[in-house]
Amino acid sequence: MFDKFDCVIFDLDGTLIDSMGIWHQIDIDYLGEKGIPLPDDLQQKIEGKSFMETAVYFKERFSLPETIEEIMEVWNVMSYEMYTTKVTLKKGVVNILEHIKSKGKKLAIATSNSAHLTAAVLKSMNIDDYFDTIVTGTDITCGKPNPEIYLKVADRLNISPQKCFVFEDIISGIMAGKNAGMTTCAVEDNYSLDVKDKKAELADYYTVDFDKFLEDYC
Repeated sequence: MFDKFDCVIFDLDGTLIDSMGIWHQIDIDYLGEKGIPLPDDLQQKIEGKSFMETAVYFKERFSLPETIEEIMEVWNVMSYEMYTTKVTLKKGVVNILEHIKSKGKKLAIATSNSAHLTAAVLKSMNIDDYFDTIVTGTDITCGKPNPEIYLKVADRLNISPQKCFVFEDIISGIMAGKNAGMTTCAVEDNYSLDVKDKKAELADYYTVDFDKFLEDYC
């Protein structure tokens, strides 16, 4: 599978780590403290946005008095303990990272999350040393489905986008990879099961977990 690619890029939340439920709870708690009920369409509206874009969206939609930086700092504080103590790796993560490394390929992360949280969770999961470069929402101006984050990974590693393979769990992320000219694989996640068929239609491959991917394609 990976012989024709020079780099394999992973999204973080919902792809490498089982963390999407944590952000749902943070949204509830953060807005609840301000007396604002969680809108039904919030997840749909913020999907794929960078960390800063999401803060801007919250400030504008809910007329928050805090600055963008203050909103992001509160989210970092709220999520840090959860990310370092409660988040778990998705099934087969270490196995596929080891497999790709054994092939001599580059490994990268492209996540809309903050650099602070990304570094913390990768270290707590003991997988930080696997990756050759990490691009986060802190490094970009346009979130997914804009291809900026994936193109930045390719540029940093001096690898053609056509030589990059992407694992993603959300539609906007799959579209970002495709828009960058990369080959994509949709990863199943409980928080996007309602759009499973759409993910499978958009991506070049679909897998329920990384062990299954290794069994089917490697």
